[in-house]
Amino acid sequence: MTRLPERDQHGKSNRRIRWRPSNAFIAIVFILLITIGPYLAFTKHVPFTSYGYEVNATFSNSANVALNSPVRIAGVEVGKVISASRDGDATKVTFTVDGAGRPIHDDAFAAIRPRIFLEGNFFIELDPGSPSAPEMASGGTIPVSHTSTAVQFDEVLSALQSPVRADLSQLLESYGKALTHQPTAAEDLTQLPEVKGVTGAGALNGAFKYGGEAGRYSAQVTNALLGTEQRDLSRLVAGAGRAFGALASRESDLQGLIDNFNVLTGALANQSANLSTTIHLLAPTLRVAHTSLVSLNRTLPPLRTYAIELTPAVAELPGLISASKPWLAQVRPLLSGKEAGGVAKLLREATPGLAGAAQAGKETALPQLNRLSLCTTKVLVPTANQAISDRFSTGGPNYREFLYNLVDFAGAAQNFDGNGPYVRAQGGGGPVLVGEPNPIGNLSSERINYAHTITNPIGNQPQLGSRPPLRSGVRCDSNPVPDVNGSLGQVGAPTPSVAGVEP
Repeated sequence: MTRLPERDQHGKSNRRIRWRPSNAFIAIVFILLITIGPYLAFTKHVPFTSYGYEVNATFSNSANVALNSPVRIAGVEVGKVISASRDGDATKVTFTVDGAGRPIHDDAFAAIRPRIFLEGNFFIELDPGSPSAPEMASGGTIPVSHTSTAVQFDEVLSALQSPVRADLSQLLESYGKALTHQPTAAEDLTQLPEVKGVTGAGALNGAFKYGGEAGRYSAQVTNALLGTEQRDLSRLVAGAGRAFGALASRESDLQGLIDNFNVLTGALANQSANLSTTIHLLAPTLRVAHTSLVSLNRTLPPLRTYAIELTPAVAELPGLISASKPWLAQVRPLLSGKEAGGVAKLLREATPGLAGAAQAGKETALPQLNRLSLCTTKVLVPTANQAISDRFSTGGPNYREFLYNLVDFAGAAQNFDGNGPYVRAQGGGGPVLVGEPNPIGNLSSERINYAHTITNPIGNQPQLGSRPPLRSGVRCDSNPVPDVNGSLGQVGAPTPSVAGVEP
């Protein structure tokens, strides 16, 4: 409005103003569009901003990995290469990983793979690592021991130069001769009987008959290598990679190990004959070991059960030890020299005498005890087991009647006068006069003692006989078993007898 002529200022004051950019501003915007637009379209990244989660990988040879080359996990694209630079004799490649490809662990593995056959674009195949390993921070580096590069066709051709091809041709020719060579008698001296007089090809054909069984065992071993849980094999490979990386970092020590291994193999070569004998005897050893291992395997389940059952006892063991401390405190003085130690000393001094007594008893007492046992079993016991045949007989063995009489005697004598509850005795009386020679002989003037009884005496059973002769030279067990129902066991003349009648 200020630029309008004064005559027009008042007429234009109420009209709407239309702004128009200047030509310079339009030129600047056009230049930015034709420069920054293609850059953003090509790089797909806004300058001076972060790419997000980045990972560095060191390759021995980057194999011309270009920028924006894809990064794939299990065939799925999860990122792209953003830079590649030299890192000494190796190449450092930086790439991104989006959220679908994370997490990336410290034991991750990266490999460069061709996208088409022979030559062409390459991509990075990424293995995120084992879940048990910690997650790699953004900007972390995968070492060269965990990377690999693709073999290019020109490398294969450069390796097969004329000398190499000639050596390879000679190798194939020598291998053919080895397969078709007919062994001589001298060469067969050190061979097994199965391959004597057989060419190399024939021996290989003969080995194929063991291939089925060997293949089955190889399949079992390969299946076992997979592990018992998921990613066991990958963790094994990752661990082997770490081990090889550690070996690569200690080249001088590894060289010493190889030198020592060379010395070891040289020593084994010097003992080839003994080593051959050992290997020949290995088959029977393995058979015996297999039987032992099978038996050991059978004992493991009971052993595991025993260990489980033993767990509560082990848990109680500390309490048992604590409770046994007072007992041990008492046992210690008990075993001292003043107590059990002194007893042990006395026993030690008495042991020779006891040994002598035992030897003397073996020579004298034991034979006498043996004779007494024979006498008891062959004479005394059969005699006591006989039943007495009389009108008072119980039908049982006579040793029981002897015991019955002891009980009767105890009952009869309990009032000291023979007039107890079970016995009533009269001093005398009755119409029958009986007489008995005086047993005390010349001590009395009476030659016969007289008494009156109610009835006549019946007789005596058993009868008193003369004392049998004592023959000390005859063993007891050689005597016949006495007959308790013999002539002296029958009813004899009565004592006392009726007066005037001699017994």
